[in-house]
Amino acid sequence: MGEIEDAIERADREAFTRQPPKTLPARINYLLKQLGTAKAVAQELGITADSVNRYRRGARKNPPKDIAAKIDNAVRSRWQPQVRKRRRQQAAVTGVTVETRARFGYESSAGSTDDGRFRRLTVRLPAAYAQRLFDARDTGASDQDMRGIIAEGFKEVYFQDGGGRAMGLSDVTLNDIDYLDLDF
Repeated sequence: MGEIEDAIERADREAFTRQPPKTLPARINYLLKQLGTAKAVAQELGITADSVNRYRRGARKNPPKDIAAKIDNAVRSRWQPQVRKRRRQQAAVTGVTVETRARFGYESSAGSTDDGRFRRLTVRLPAAYAQRLFDARDTGASDQDMRGIIAEGFKEVYFQDGGGRAMGLSDVTLNDIDYLDLDF
């Protein structure tokens, strides 16, 4: 996963109305319900179907750390899909807030700058950018494509102030992300 997709996933998880299952057997049972078979769960986690059944029965209680992390991620990525869908639909109407510390470069009619500088920005992007961002993620767009959408939103909202300044600015790039968080 890229940085933008990770930020979308973190924002999705903040919307949970209930916590996902906590015990190992409950998590495995949830994955079995979602994926259908122990073989499918095993493929998802990179373990054998026998191991899945042992975790489900409680015969094995402590998976290795990497397997435990995979189980946690698999459960959380599937948890409360309707809540996630509702939040994304709302964001597609109201917009999304992006908080980041990154290096921004730009090109303008006066020339370009190769020496972009780090800026810490918190910007509310309009609904159109939120919808484009979600559509790009759903179609499997690369992290670079999603960065382009956010950079274009920053160009319009922050750098050009909705058309009030810097009209010669033609391209903004988002590089060297220190951190990036989304809220919708």
